[in-house]
Amino acid sequence: MPTVRIALANIAYPATPDESITRAVDAISDAAAAGADLICFPECYVPGYRHADWPVPVSAQAFLDRAWDTVAAAARDHRITVILGTERIVEGRPMITALVINADGSWAGFQDKGQIDPSEDDLYVAGDGQRRVFTAGPLTFGIAICHEGWRYPETVRWPAKHGAQVVFHPHFHWADATSYRPTTFADPQNTFHEKAALCRAAENTIYFAMVNYATEGSGTTSAIARPDGSLLAFQPYGEAGLLVADLDLSEATGLLAKRCRQY
Repeated sequence: MPTVRIALANIAYPATPDESITRAVDAISDAAAAGADLICFPECYVPGYRHADWPVPVSAQAFLDRAWDTVAAAARDHRITVILGTERIVEGRPMITALVINADGSWAGFQDKGQIDPSEDDLYVAGDGQRRVFTAGPLTFGIAICHEGWRYPETVRWPAKHGAQVVFHPHFHWADATSYRPTTFADPQNTFHEKAALCRAAENTIYFAMVNYATEGSGTTSAIARPDGSLLAFQPYGEAGLLVADLDLSEATGLLAKRCRQY
């Protein structure tokens, strides 16, 4: 089976919604120059994840339309598939989602976040929980967004059972005054999150690719776990840049996911 090169956009939190578009387009250009077939952005990179410590103006649909069209044009110009962490407006409230844009600039569709964190209840509306898989050349992939990938393994199991060789995991994990500052991936003194990423790969025999913002002191970074649960690569903590890696798709058999019986 072929090898696919992916890029994870471990880039800085945008100062403004307009800057999120500019930074996304720049990262797409850089990923294409590095020979990547696909680039994935963090959770809600456009317009920026909403949090009490990270105020973001309420998005208008016109802004989102312009952002998506601009990113789609960049995908087309650079012939690269894009997983854009973004939001969309549903009944007047934002929903966390990922927009998948094909290498020709057309839309493959959205994967909405079906399981939101309790802290998000007043900020976002949850999706309906429907999962789907997408394709990019020889690659079949799924998406599990932040909290649902950490806490709900079913959101990774489903795409793996339906042929995904990789599940991408856009998230935003920031630091507070009590946060542990790791320097190595899956540090035993750190929270469970990065260990969970290794588990999601091993329990499904697929790659698991998590992508975070580059923020000072963050407890997680961007990383790729192999189908045996070992670590392929990770981005130095807080360091902005692209994490680029080649995935041997022959290793992503999905064996254990497909053997899972329904209870």
